[in-house]
Amino acid sequence: MSDLAIEQELLDEELEAASGTKYLLCKLGAEVYGIDISVVTDIIELQKITAVPDLPAYVRGVINLRGQVIPVIDLRLRFSMEERAYDDRTVITVVKLQNRSIGLIVDTATEVQDILHSDISPAPDFHRENAAEEQFVSGLGKLGEQVIIILDMLRLIGNEELDQLSSLDES
Repeated sequence: MSDLAIEQELLDEELEAASGTKYLLCKLGAEVYGIDISVVTDIIELQKITAVPDLPAYVRGVINLRGQVIPVIDLRLRFSMEERAYDDRTVITVVKLQNRSIGLIVDTATEVQDILHSDISPAPDFHRENAAEEQFVSGLGKLGEQVIIILDMLRLIGNEELDQLSSLDES
């Protein structure tokens, strides 16, 4: 490899490390979570959710958003956190994964922030037997003194769940 090619490769690596990704920051209790903004399509006020039987407890039901039926997941329940009453700050963040829209109930959505790749550490591995199935965290981002828990949306809502949830909008 020529010296010029090596220099260009190093420059590309530096630019990649210096660039970042934009994340929507959402709060659940005292913790702040980051969702890659590229999958976020809407942030809407909490609205009437129609319950659907025979779904996991964390799937609250479905909403009608501009004529589209969208399944809604309460992230507090998904993360086995204590349930709390919804208030005027509670919102539904709509994400699109594999051409399927899913609503995520969060305590509040605060802002969009750019987090540099160099400021994101890998998610901790606690050597659980089923860590691959339960690991929803893709990394831990540093934003000043604050730690942002970066969510891996495809692990949070796996393919089987996506298929099950997408069948709700076909009925």
